Amino acid sequence: MNSASISVSKPVDPKGLLIGWGIIFLWAISLVFLLSVELSWSNPLTYLGVLIQMHLYTGLFITAHDAMHGIVSSNKGWNKATGLIAALLFSYNFYWKLFPKHHEHHRYVATDKDPDYHPSGNFFIWYFSFIKQYVTIWQILMMAVTFNVLKLFIPTENLIAFWMAPAILSTLQLFFFGTFLPHMGENSNKHHSNSQSKNHFWAFISCYFFGYHYEHHDSPGTPWWRLWKVKEQQTAQNH
Repeated sequence: MNSASISVSKPVDPKGLLIGWGIIFLWAISLVFLLSVELSWSNPLTYLGVLIQMHLYTGLFITAHDAMHGIVSSNKGWNKATGLIAALLFSYNFYWKLFPKHHEHHRYVATDKDPDYHPSGNFFIWYFSFIKQYVTIWQILMMAVTFNVLKLFIPTENLIAFWMAPAILSTLQLFFFGTFLPHMGENSNKHHSNSQSKNHFWAFISCYFFGYHYEHHDSPGTPWWRLWKVKEQQTAQNH
């Protein structure tokens, strides 16, 4: 399988750019607001804020992911710029580092050449392996510098609760719903991928429809916000 087989082969919907930047702006607006509120651990809204920000962090990564497939915009410059910015906002991830690894995942899915896969099947070992693939010392240093600069102007508690913790929780969300569950165990289908049962609300809330993982591998040119339609088609074909 070559890289051409996992690139977009149909016209790119112009809404992709609006949706991608919509997620970026929602993340930024939410973060600015949450960093400015008076934090109270006895207020249930604090935890809701953490969960919302976690979900938007995941949206940043999914936007970068779609850019890697060339399906955010038909304009290559805008597509790459959107992916690069979305990745950087997610704890200084580097788009140019993510890009080849993600395409290796599609090319060698669930094999020893797949950077997202671990044959142990153990959640904690697999997660540690997953993180090692994508987190670099430069990211940690840049996050540390940014944190120490921001805490001069923003309460440390707010920074930890709404900037740092959601980013960490988002890696767990992405790993559990987008890698571990889809690729755990033996899969005899052609994409070596599991797919969650059809439930569009849960599929969106859990990981932007990436629980429909077989469908993503079967149609990598479909943006995240249309994967539910692919699931509908696959379900109809199987009945």
